Amino acid sequence: MVTRRTFIKGASAAAIAATTSAISMRQGRAQQVPNSVGTAPPKLKAPANACDCHHHIYDPARFPMAPTPGRPAPSNGTVADYRLLQKRIGTTRNVVVQPRNYAVDNEVTLDALAQAAGNARGVAVVRPTITDAELKRFDAAGVRGIRFSIGDPASRVVSPEMIEPLSKRIADLGWHIQFNMEGEQVVELADILRRLPTPLVFDHLGNPPLPAGIDHPSHAIIRGLIDKGRTWVKLSGAYSNTKIGPPDYPEATRIAQAFVKAAPERLVWGSDWPHPTMPDNNKPDDALLFDLLTVWAPVEATRNRILVQNPEALYGFAKTA
Repeated sequence: MVTRRTFIKGASAAAIAATTSAISMRQGRAQQVPNSVGTAPPKLKAPANACDCHHHIYDPARFPMAPTPGRPAPSNGTVADYRLLQKRIGTTRNVVVQPRNYAVDNEVTLDALAQAAGNARGVAVVRPTITDAELKRFDAAGVRGIRFSIGDPASRVVSPEMIEPLSKRIADLGWHIQFNMEGEQVVELADILRRLPTPLVFDHLGNPPLPAGIDHPSHAIIRGLIDKGRTWVKLSGAYSNTKIGPPDYPEATRIAQAFVKAAPERLVWGSDWPHPTMPDNNKPDDALLFDLLTVWAPVEATRNRILVQNPEALYGFAKTA
């Protein structure tokens, strides 16, 4: 007969073993990632072929970069480092966006695409002096667009005057133009944006000024471009669109939810790793950023569209069966 004391000891041992096992399992899934706080995986399970549509690669040991005023490059931003992020959040496809620190030397981005062996696409930064042969080489490597990051005049390497000439050069390639600019610039350049011959992609929720957010005129302009069927928005940069910050990023959440409600077929998601606008002592938790999708797009089918089907359409990935 089992005594009460023996039973209690046995039950306690089982409870301790179960707790230890649970901790061990969590630790087994934990993944330390450079330029990201926390180690736990996200609560949201990424669907098959989920795509991170916005991140950067920095590899100064193999691809030296010139100093950029006011914008030091993140350390530990290589392809190998990025693969740790993929392991943590569960994405398998990715879009490498040329970082500002490399200006128009796109070799680090092209090398990252080669290492991905078909599972990545790229967005380059070029000037009108680029040759047609170089554009064709970029296209063969997996580049599908060019970026204009013009929000900060002090550190930009391309200018608004280059937008239209380059749009005509890349239109026949089927590429898009990606914009990282402030909401006021969206208003200033609205007429140009409406007449461009290429698809458009807006980074980081369109960056409307706060506290106006979706009430700022730039949001209505982007919505109008979306309604014409050739414009996309990246659900990224939550920390760039909030004054309150984590864990809820409420201002960014309001903007993202408005886009999800209006046009889920024109949205993609991006991590923005290694978070170059954030200092080393204030990097975000990438699992938390990924989990924001459950708030921004509560319906699973919509999230799958944002993470899988929309990137297939925009970047030309093989369609998921």
